[in-house]
Amino acid sequence: MNALVPLIVTLPLLGAAVALVAGRRRRVQVAASVITLSAVLIIAAILLVTVDASGVPLAVSVGGWPVPFGIVLYVDRLAALLVGVSAVVLLAVLLFSVGQGSADGDGETPVTIFHPTYLILSAGIFNAFIAGDLFNLYVGFEILLVASFVLITLGGTESRIRTGVVYIVVSLVSSVIFLAAIAMIYGALGTVNMAQIAERMDQLPQSTQLVLHLMLLIAFAIKAAVFPLSFWLPDSYPTAPAPVTAVFAGLLTKVGVYAMIRTETQLFPSNDVNTLLLIVGLATMIIGILGAIAQAELKRILSFTLVSHIGYMVFGLAIATPAGFGAVAYYIVHHIVVQTTLFLAVGLIERRAGSTSILKVKGLMRAAPLLAVLFFIPAINLGGLPPFSGFIGKYALFNAAAAVGTPLMIVLIAGGILTSLLTLYALMRAWNLSFWREEEDLSESERETVERFDYLQAAPAAGTVTQKRVIPRIMTAATAGMVAVTIALTVFAGPLYDLCARIGTGISEPVHVSQLTGEVGG
Repeated sequence: MNALVPLIVTLPLLGAAVALVAGRRRRVQVAASVITLSAVLIIAAILLVTVDASGVPLAVSVGGWPVPFGIVLYVDRLAALLVGVSAVVLLAVLLFSVGQGSADGDGETPVTIFHPTYLILSAGIFNAFIAGDLFNLYVGFEILLVASFVLITLGGTESRIRTGVVYIVVSLVSSVIFLAAIAMIYGALGTVNMAQIAERMDQLPQSTQLVLHLMLLIAFAIKAAVFPLSFWLPDSYPTAPAPVTAVFAGLLTKVGVYAMIRTETQLFPSNDVNTLLLIVGLATMIIGILGAIAQAELKRILSFTLVSHIGYMVFGLAIATPAGFGAVAYYIVHHIVVQTTLFLAVGLIERRAGSTSILKVKGLMRAAPLLAVLFFIPAINLGGLPPFSGFIGKYALFNAAAAVGTPLMIVLIAGGILTSLLTLYALMRAWNLSFWREEEDLSESERETVERFDYLQAAPAAGTVTQKRVIPRIMTAATAGMVAVTIALTVFAGPLYDLCARIGTGISEPVHVSQLTGEVGG
């Protein structure tokens, strides 16, 4: 099984090469992308079953170099699960983009550029999830940075270039902090291998450990869009093409959260910053959702809810118990799928209505009932209504926090409940105005509803209107498929949560260097 581990990163890079050589041959590029991501999904499923059954992580030292000289790829239950879920999301968004490209031409997602860059982005995501040392994790982030900058500026419009520059500057600041932390850790401990760092960390004074710990957390918090380092996200994501926004919202911030999980559970398990994380998590939840309520444009509403719900993950990480880690794992899977689905649904709304402003869109319930369902199901799921996965994930987080029972934990539970209610309010307000409101003359009650939200007129992009376009069936099918996956998270919540509970227990245990020196791959 160890031979399969390097293929998780190698296949997307090879697929990107094929797509690049294929040039403008759309079918060849689409086939290469679909086959590559499908293969990674199958490999991730095999590795997840293998690792879960044995309880022993897989580790490969690439090129046969011994630890700590070689690049170590490390796959445990968490890494395998996130690679698999990411492959599902990347496949769905790819199909969505194929439909958009076939309908609109190459203006939004130029084929020659899009497919190779998309696969390189996938390779960066997968590499970050299975990195066994800090420098390889840094390489994964840099692959993401380069590919995401190309994707976020596709089309070359003024707004995309402007937000792309902001995105790249913020990402570079994060990368510089991360690289400085790596250099300091290597200078102090003589290794960048995570298992060896964990074993040697006690050699350093507590003050030095705290500095290194905070540097890594700051670098990853920027990438995860944790408040107050989240200012860049709501302006960056909405300007990109719909498929790019969907995959960014679903996956990129979760790579930062994943890095925070590894930092807290593996590198600094005895260096306690949980109180700080609880405060930051609460602020991220509340500030993010208040920002969403103040928006009138659907992509910006979802971008702020994205920031807000990162706070739940930071909250679960700060609980610092196996139950808390397991709840975070489940919530990450839930949020990757649901957030991606919502952005895909908004992409369909934009095509059907010619706008994503809740002040401009109306009458979609009668005009596009299927679209109403495709937005409504993930919206109430994100809001945490039972019996959906959003409710299950939040309940698991609150239950783990209640087991700790400190006053601050109780405050976080209250904050989480309030955030969930406000999320439901923001999304149902958007659904009500966009779908229930009729195209014809407004009734008295509808006029009162619109006047009640008159303050949104000054919100960014509140009056933006674009051209109405036909929705290709493949775009609807891709979105419907993702909605089906969100429902599957609820239907199969029992087995999935049991797996996440095992993940929580597993990542609470230290990784020993001996686990990385068994079988060596070439």
